[in-house]
Amino acid sequence: MKKVLFVIVAIVVAQTFTSCRKKKDTIAHIYVRDETDNPVNDATVILYGTTTGDPLGGNGPGIGNFKDTVQTSSSGLAVFNLSELYQSGQAGVAILDVKAYKLNRLGTGLIKIEPETISEQSIIIQP
Repeated sequence: MKKVLFVIVAIVVAQTFTSCRKKKDTIAHIYVRDETDNPVNDATVILYGTTTGDPLGGNGPGIGNFKDTVQTSSSGLAVFNLSELYQSGQAGVAILDVKAYKLNRLGTGLIKIEPETISEQSIIIQP
């Protein structure tokens, strides 16, 4: 009887420690501002990976092929959901290139994407 009780308790404890943890969203916020530090609405923001020559495909699995485009809101914010790039247990996500433009104004930069958080970067666009 004691052995059966011990086995049941061991199974309950094991399930508690190995239960699945729900993965949180991995988000990038890009703030686009003009040369006078005002937010730029309706700017086009492109987030993309660049292959570095690494035989494994750049700076993360499939990152060299990644590209997404979003328009900024009235507050100059572009939001990207990058949850599909991050797999649980992965050491990091990526460092991605950012390009933002509107009419004759352009700005570029980089953003380091941290897993299961909101990573933020500001881009200044100017003629």
